[in-house]
Amino acid sequence: MTARLYLLCASIIVVTAILTISPVLSKGLPEMSVRKDPVSGESVADNLARAGVGHRIGNIVLCINNNGLLGGYYGIQTDYFTGELIPSCEYPKGSNTWYLSGAAFWIGAVKGSDTAVSTGASDYSWHSEFFPEMAGNSPIIKRSSIESEPCYSTEAVSEEDYIAKYTDTAQVSDQWSYHEPLGIEVTQRSYAWSYDYAEDFILFDYSIRNIGFERLEKIYMGIWVDADVFWGDGGHNSGWIDDICGFVRSITYSDGGCEFEDTVNIAWNADNDGDPENSVFGERSVRNATGTRIVRTPGDEPEVSFNWWVGNFDPTYDFGPREKPFVGILQEDFRDFGTGGLGTPVGDHNKYYIMRNREFDYDQIYTATISAVDSLWLSPPHELAANWADGFDNRYLLSFGPFDIDPGERVPLSFAYVGGENLHLIPENAQNLPLHPDIYYSNLDFSDLGLNAAWAEKVYDNPGVDTDGDGWAGKVRVCCHDSLAFSLDDISDTATIDGFNSQDCEITWYKGDGVPDFSGASPPPAPDFWLLPTTGAILVRINGQKSETAVDLFSQKTDFEGYRVYMGRDERESSYSLIGSYDRENYNKHVWTGYRFEVLEEPFTLDSLRCLYGLSCDDAMFHPLMYNPDNLYIHPLYPEDSVFYFTEQDYNVSQFGVNTKIRKTYPDQPYPSSLFPDSADPGEVTEDGYLKYFEYQFLIEDLLPTIPYWINVTAFDHGSPELALSGLETSLSRGAKTGYASPSSEAVAEQGLRVYVYPNPYRGDANYRDMGFEGRTHADRPDYRVRAVNFANLPAKCVIRIYSLDGDLIREINHDVPVDDPAASHETWSLITRNTQMITTGLYYWTVEAANGKTQIGKLVIIM
Repeated sequence: MTARLYLLCASIIVVTAILTISPVLSKGLPEMSVRKDPVSGESVADNLARAGVGHRIGNIVLCINNNGLLGGYYGIQTDYFTGELIPSCEYPKGSNTWYLSGAAFWIGAVKGSDTAVSTGASDYSWHSEFFPEMAGNSPIIKRSSIESEPCYSTEAVSEEDYIAKYTDTAQVSDQWSYHEPLGIEVTQRSYAWSYDYAEDFILFDYSIRNIGFERLEKIYMGIWVDADVFWGDGGHNSGWIDDICGFVRSITYSDGGCEFEDTVNIAWNADNDGDPENSVFGERSVRNATGTRIVRTPGDEPEVSFNWWVGNFDPTYDFGPREKPFVGILQEDFRDFGTGGLGTPVGDHNKYYIMRNREFDYDQIYTATISAVDSLWLSPPHELAANWADGFDNRYLLSFGPFDIDPGERVPLSFAYVGGENLHLIPENAQNLPLHPDIYYSNLDFSDLGLNAAWAEKVYDNPGVDTDGDGWAGKVRVCCHDSLAFSLDDISDTATIDGFNSQDCEITWYKGDGVPDFSGASPPPAPDFWLLPTTGAILVRINGQKSETAVDLFSQKTDFEGYRVYMGRDERESSYSLIGSYDRENYNKHVWTGYRFEVLEEPFTLDSLRCLYGLSCDDAMFHPLMYNPDNLYIHPLYPEDSVFYFTEQDYNVSQFGVNTKIRKTYPDQPYPSSLFPDSADPGEVTEDGYLKYFEYQFLIEDLLPTIPYWINVTAFDHGSPELALSGLETSLSRGAKTGYASPSSEAVAEQGLRVYVYPNPYRGDANYRDMGFEGRTHADRPDYRVRAVNFANLPAKCVIRIYSLDGDLIREINHDVPVDDPAASHETWSLITRNTQMITTGLYYWTVEAANGKTQIGKLVIIM
């Protein structure tokens, strides 16, 4: 395989790596045959099966591949399923800020009398030493727990599952190293969610099987990360040259007046200052951090190493922290990594060494503080230490082991790739580097990264859930009203829990039982909805049967609370505005627990509260909002529940068409006799097969007919006090529909409306982009790449042609959209000719030929 490696150092160096792939016929591995492509040198099987996909459902967009590589690693991948380009790692989604060049799975072992390491990618060699296997008829399997998704499966773990399989059974070599395969098969599963508590991480679950005939001993595994951080195209210049990395073991937080330390153990990477613009953080700033947290290893207490380095072809600049010879844990002599420098491990022997060295490197910003008299660490070159300490192009490796795998045996590995927002608080903070690293750290905020890392572990292994039924549900923290705080490893019996509750102590489960769950609380499913456009308005039809009847997999309760209707001018979540909502009328009870007011139960309906606290269940004079923080309710009979007040759950806009614009389509329709439309009475079902009881509508008026609107309807629940979860809402952007407030294609046909074009004339100097008519969905593109002329009142299926005055065909557009699509009567032209050139000033003719042969003709003036 011939590949170009763009090593991003002081300057871009282009290296041609000649990769040789050979079949393995000995060394105790199964026999295999590999045919090589005569042009690229790649095995034909690898060419056919290799694929990349993008996790996009959450707030972190991550490219994954079916050969042990995460990210594009100096290249842009195309999604196997959608054909879209995938950023290596964009965080937050839609921000055009990148946080990853490439990451890869490493595994090394003693095989016979030698050591071998297989990698998905590494420094100097971006090629993978793993080769994909087809998963049935596809190189990657996609599944979703969302019923409306085409890939919905009852076997899905998350809202977005990807499953791939690859092996290392081919010998690979280039000018940097020779790779001897271990003979393993990796099944890689990755899971992502859109919920607020889970949208900032992606969980990976690997199953590693020994498919050879030899026992693999002293195995170490690792996640290698080259996390370049930059905005948009900035990384192709110098955005990667000022990054920092480190390791966070724990975060401290307060809960109920008690202070706890939560172990998160996350290796992280970030830009050194967040790239402020004119001393202020702006849209192009990269204030956030990403990291890797291991949540499961084959052994209970493995040896863990954290190593980072700066890679460079020049040995002077190739650096990484190294312990002094015969000092530290390994007590070994100095090892030359093959580069002449202290950083990049080249070749299998050096990779294996760094995976097992049990070093925990100091964080990068402390490089300039390591002196020659340090008792443990080799001193970095003094003249370069400051450059590395205040940010450079780095990599890190988080590794662990050892353990053995017998032939045919499988072992697990689970980890999370995590994002955390707003790490950087002060635009000028980098001025504290390299001389004042402690002050620099005091101005960083790891709380969001730590919180998301903690949630990743909770979703992997649910706290308080006895998954295997052995009577142990995990570990708890106890916080009492006198601020006494402690943790318990075993609190499986109900009597112990009740005992703490009676002492005004709050119990919080914080660790699971060690058995993977890969499960989390979820909002109700989003409702089905349709856009029915007309001139100047869009009617939103909603059917909420799925939302209102779903049982939460985590709590096993029906916890539907309401709907929200959003509208935006583009697909970014920040563009959406709330324009309507409905939620059930219910109230939260805030109970005095001895040291603070807390919500301990699910919301109460008005009727239930009247029965509990009114003179009778028919007591119309009782209203819960009579009792508020300034007017507490003191119960005369129940001292254990003696002082409390009430607040609305959400806004209690529950009167259809009165205090909410959402209306019942069939207000007198009773609850259906069956929740299965085929079994319900015919009068309970709409013409298209939906239950009338769950039908709603929302009219959006006073809209411009010439611009697109993004509309979404979400469902949300009321949360779970028992699980310390606030209300969850379905994705704001996922499932959104686009429409124009203009006649539908059906109305166009029925009324015989003529096609029209706008803006006409089109003026290149009219600043359409500044007015919001162009480029809203492609903020990163220059003006000339977002120009658009619009065709309206189109048939759902037609051919649009643009001609010059001489009759030359300029562009042909096949418009073929389902009739019920709200944008079926609309099409745009990018002003690019069929020869991929920008159109020039002139008078043009256009024709629209419908499927029935009817043709309309018009003129278009373009002034550039």
